[in-house]
Amino acid sequence: MSEPKPLWLRLAPAIFLLLWSGGFSFAKFGLENAEPITFLALRYALVLAVLLPVALVLRPPLPKRRIDWGHLAVVGFLIQAVYFGLSYYAFYLGISAGGVALIVALQPILVALAVPWSAGEKVPPLRWLGLLCGLAGAGLVIASRYAVEVTSLIGVLAAVGALFGITVATLYEKRFGLSHHPVTSNAVQYAVGLAAVLPLAFFTETMAVEWTLQLGAALAYLVIGNSLISVTLLLAMVRHGEASRVSALFFLVPPMAALIAWGLIGEVLPPLAWAGMALAACGVALVGRPGPRARRV
Repeated sequence: MSEPKPLWLRLAPAIFLLLWSGGFSFAKFGLENAEPITFLALRYALVLAVLLPVALVLRPPLPKRRIDWGHLAVVGFLIQAVYFGLSYYAFYLGISAGGVALIVALQPILVALAVPWSAGEKVPPLRWLGLLCGLAGAGLVIASRYAVEVTSLIGVLAAVGALFGITVATLYEKRFGLSHHPVTSNAVQYAVGLAAVLPLAFFTETMAVEWTLQLGAALAYLVIGNSLISVTLLLAMVRHGEASRVSALFFLVPPMAALIAWGLIGEVLPPLAWAGMALAACGVALVGRPGPRARRV
């Protein structure tokens, strides 16, 4: 008989979904005041400025093996440099928020296709039905809420690269990830992210920043809500649960992002969007439905 999940782990999906979805709006605010890679470098530098004093006080345990340091670095590079870097670059090249969200919403399908070989998970037919319902629901919300405009082939390729970055990171964490202290794992991964994006910003951008209250608010949210809380919860959920179930949460990101915009700034959601959110929620419920443990292949 398995032990019950701790309260924080039961609440993790809802907290992650809320904070991750809100990051789209705050990222757009920040990109109005800085170039995309420069903005990421600034964000990661601030995360490390928060984490390093905490690490000096807490002195968390460090990975004991060199390979464990390598696994942390790989996941950090895939999420912080590849996923976020290419997502922001796609926005910068003119791909709409809806276009990027629609492409990234394919991530649960890719994870479900890959986990039988990468992590040994067998995805049952009912979960496949949930994955397809989630994808359809996310697509309905995007189609009703955003104008999906393809204005740059390079931008589309950047969004596809971001999709593969977060997909490979999820599979890699499930296969090789270990339970490290969150301060240790975050510090390593954001240091890797900063080391990857800072030289890129230096050589490809002007690195000019317009310091405004809007930029400060965006950075505060993204540093605390996205970088410190959301990513920590995502990796913890992957380690404690099945990768295909955790990835299904990404189907709810476009609907939740539209719902947050409606609540905060009064953007009206058409009836089709509400139907899409309901369909996506049903899909995630099917994917996360308790039942026999997934068989290992």
